[in-house]
Amino acid sequence: MNRSPVALLYDIHGNLAALEYVLADDESAGATSYLLGGDYAAFGPWPRETAELLESLPAIARIRGNVERWLREEPEAPAEAKRFLATALTAARDSLGPELVARLYGLLERAELDGIVVCHGSPLSDIESFAPEPQPGEERLLAGEAERTILFGHSHRQFQRPGPSGTSLVNPGSVGAPLDGDPRAAWALFENGEIGFRRTVYDTERAAAQMRAYGDWAEPIVHRIEHGSD
Repeated sequence: MNRSPVALLYDIHGNLAALEYVLADDESAGATSYLLGGDYAAFGPWPRETAELLESLPAIARIRGNVERWLREEPEAPAEAKRFLATALTAARDSLGPELVARLYGLLERAELDGIVVCHGSPLSDIESFAPEPQPGEERLLAGEAERTILFGHSHRQFQRPGPSGTSLVNPGSVGAPLDGDPRAAWALFENGEIGFRRTVYDTERAAAQMRAYGDWAEPIVHRIEHGSD
């Protein structure tokens, strides 16, 4: 199927500054529609503004990530992370308001794009994902999928590689909080049946300053924005 380029955006995490620059690049690349892969608002500087801008985009698919689910469900996380997660999610809920929280929580968990499986973490789970290098037992994450391209995010690392059972694993990376050592916003473009990776320079100082205004609990997120790593 021939279509105009589709911008693939994952893991924006409330980073309006990154999103605005990426949208400008999308337009320059000829993208006229979007595929949105989850984790839109929480754990970032501008939850509500980012979510509202994303809702205004002409999306051919829009799924929820684990962060949207966590707005109403208890996070699956180690005990030492619970306090940080509770604080961050409360800040996101306060910014979003109940109606926007409900819309985000109600998004579908999976979609398809021209035969490509679209999920957040993996076909199995929104919190279990594939690593850049093959791992023992990763076929379990396919949940029975075979001979298909699997488009996913969650790990905030941009990569593509062959997977088990004849699959191709593609992670466009994170728009708002990359974790591969490169702080530039990461995304991808689907054009003529091919997925091409992109990176976009944006005003990280603006995003970091806004995040820092939330208080000491936000410093780990500030570090991610500034350094592209934990």
